[in-house]
This record gives sequence, C-alpha cells and structure tokens, in this order.
Amino acid sequence: MLTLYHAPQSRSSRIIRLLIELGVMDQVDVRIVSIARQDGSGGADPANPHPEGKVPLLVHDGVEIWESSAIILYLTELFPDAGLGARVGDADRGRYLSWLAWYGDVVEPVIVFQAAGLSHPFLNATFRGPAEVTARLVAQLEKTDFLMGSRFTAVDLLLTSPYVWFPAATPDVPVIRDWIARCQARPSADEAVAFDRAHMGA
Repeated sequence: MLTLYHAPQSRSSRIIRLLIELGVMDQVDVRIVSIARQDGSGGADPANPHPEGKVPLLVHDGVEIWESSAIILYLTELFPDAGLGARVGDADRGRYLSWLAWYGDVVEPVIVFQAAGLSHPFLNATFRGPAEVTARLVAQLEKTDFLMGSRFTAVDLLLTSPYVWFPAATPDVPVIRDWIARCQARPSADEAVAFDRAHMGA
C-alpha cells in the first residue's frame, strides 16, 4: 500500500503532480497534514510520521521514503511504464539521476539563498550561484526541449517546481521561460493546483 503525507501548496505538491502524471492517484492514500509555514502559521502534525514534521513523506508497505528526489526516483521506478524516468540499464539513466541529485544538491540551496538575500564565498564555492544554475539549464535547453531530450520527464517536473513556486527567481532567459511554459501547459499542472485548492484547510 502507498501512502503520501501531503500539505497543500508545499514541496509535496510536486509529488501530487507526479502521481497525476503517472496515472496512479487512485492507488495512493493521500493524507493531508499540517506543516510549519513561512508566515508562522501551521506546525508539526502528530499525524505525520516524518521525523522532522515535513512533507512529502511516502510510505510503501511500511517503509518510509523522504526527500522529493528520492520519492520521485522511487515512484518512477515503481511505475516505469509511464515513461517519466529512466530504467536501470537505459543509456540515459546516469543523466536522469544526475538531474535529480543536482536539484537538491545545488538548485534548491541556491534559490533559497537568493530568496534570503544571502551571499558568501563559502556558499558560492559549495553550491554555486544563480548565474551558474542558469548557465547549466541554458546549456541543455538550447539543445533540447526538455532536460532529458524531446520528452517530458520527472526531472522537468522537479526542476521547474521552484520557479513555479517562486517566480521571482526565474531567470529572464527565453529558453528557460519557454521550457517552464511547456511543462506548465501539461494538464497535470492545473490538476495538481485544483487538488490542493480542494484540500486547503482539510
């Protein structure tokens, strides 16, 4: 059995969108929980087994999987026929794994530091900065419509999510804005928003 602990309009919203893309929403028990919000509202929910009180948390037959990249990898391997991942043995699996890891290891820290107005040589040396993130995306998107080539995959869903959530961080670069628009034009984007709206305050 699959259970997702989810808070509407949070990082776990991208997992809702992934479940919609995979066509498996009917196979997952989505449990709405509260979390601490940036505005000071909310708080840890005793119904949420995540040790830090965060979301997303996926539980499969009693085994907990946390962190978006891990959950995305897990789900795309559990439901490979949707074609949103890269199977073991695929020639492009290494690139797929690299994009997934790059999000959590580089992109999210850079965007958080940018939003907080933080800059320091240690941070720039460790995580790079917005310019380097932009250059890396542009280098790929000047060659292909999506990060893995001609098809939309889970890495596009993940890598566009912070820009959808925090539009001010979106680089004013046509190939990046066009890529985000292509990803957001998929029906799953609106369906995930509708799901969250229906469960706000639940």
